[in-house]
Amino acid sequence: MDKLEYERKYLAKGCKYIAGVDEVGRGPLAGPVVCCAVIMPLGDENIIAGVDDSKKISEKKRELLAEKIKQKAVAYVIAQSEAEEIDEINILNCVKKRMTEAVKNLSVKPDAILIDGNDTHLDLENAEYVVKGDGKSYTVGCASIVAKVYRDNLMKEYAKEFPGYGFEKHKGYGTKVHIDKIKETGPCRLHRKTFIKNFWDGQEK
Repeated sequence: MDKLEYERKYLAKGCKYIAGVDEVGRGPLAGPVVCCAVIMPLGDENIIAGVDDSKKISEKKRELLAEKIKQKAVAYVIAQSEAEEIDEINILNCVKKRMTEAVKNLSVKPDAILIDGNDTHLDLENAEYVVKGDGKSYTVGCASIVAKVYRDNLMKEYAKEFPGYGFEKHKGYGTKVHIDKIKETGPCRLHRKTFIKNFWDGQEK
């Protein structure tokens, strides 16, 4: 698969700066949803080998790739919504809000934007939505890796503040161990109350 197919299309139109946008953490029961927008240099000599959908890459390799991506990036921005905001305006609105914020805060204005997923009608010009874009587009893949490594490291830090939930292992996703712990002790401030109402009665333990 040509991971630069989408980028080449815009380069051929005279676009110079192409931003890739992705989010990580849409599904977990706890922790933030994290969005990243990144503009990468696209000359052959600058392409980083091994970039793919972050979920398909080992943790160790992701860490190394994330550092290379950040060093090479023309510009990148990370934006996040915490559990409280996710409960307040719902996950989809948080993703839309943070993707838009990440793109608009880039220090270089992109000529075109590639966004992972279905058309979510972001208020952005020259945007194309690519389903499973993190595996199809080099630039979106870069955004997915940076966002995933950032969020995973954040959840490891939160595990120190809120021990017992296993955040360092499952990163807030709904594993059996995680759900059993919420039932046993109740949630902490990182938990998305709207995501756990099926098995938590709302009573503080």
